[in-house]
Amino acid sequence: MCLKKSSGGGRSSGRGDVELERARLAGREDEQAIARVEGVAWSWPAETTIAGEVRDEVRLLAPFDPIVWDRRRFELLWGWAYRFEAYTPLAKRQLGYYALPLLWRDRVIGWGNAFVTAGVTRVELGYVSGKRPRDRGFTHALDAELDRLRAFLDVGDKKQNAGPGGPAPRN
Repeated sequence: MCLKKSSGGGRSSGRGDVELERARLAGREDEQAIARVEGVAWSWPAETTIAGEVRDEVRLLAPFDPIVWDRRRFELLWGWAYRFEAYTPLAKRQLGYYALPLLWRDRVIGWGNAFVTAGVTRVELGYVSGKRPRDRGFTHALDAELDRLRAFLDVGDKKQNAGPGGPAPRN
């Protein structure tokens, strides 16, 4: 889904406004669904349906996932600033070298840094709130996501506990 922000009003002030204006001029206004949330207009293709049920799933997102890559939109939606820090000097890193945003249900609640050392996968997690969710479903969903990560990395290691829940080290 392509979610675009526009500020509304008569002047174009963002990419979302430009896209909406192009659709209007081309007679395709009906191809855009629009919602205004807290004074901000959001648009997406009209044929997109938004599912009502939120599943108990955890996903480690790639830094270039569509949910993540627009940093301003990310901050508006999730209330915290994610930065890809692979090219950030070690002393200035806050989340880690290749921090992966951590999606739980319908919220991005933190980040994870995954390492493979001597054939063992280790994942250190950080949470925006400073602590891990207490919901038992989170633990099961996180274990399932880490199993998917190990399978993707083709690492046949034993399960390692995720980090303590504080900020990841500045590796």
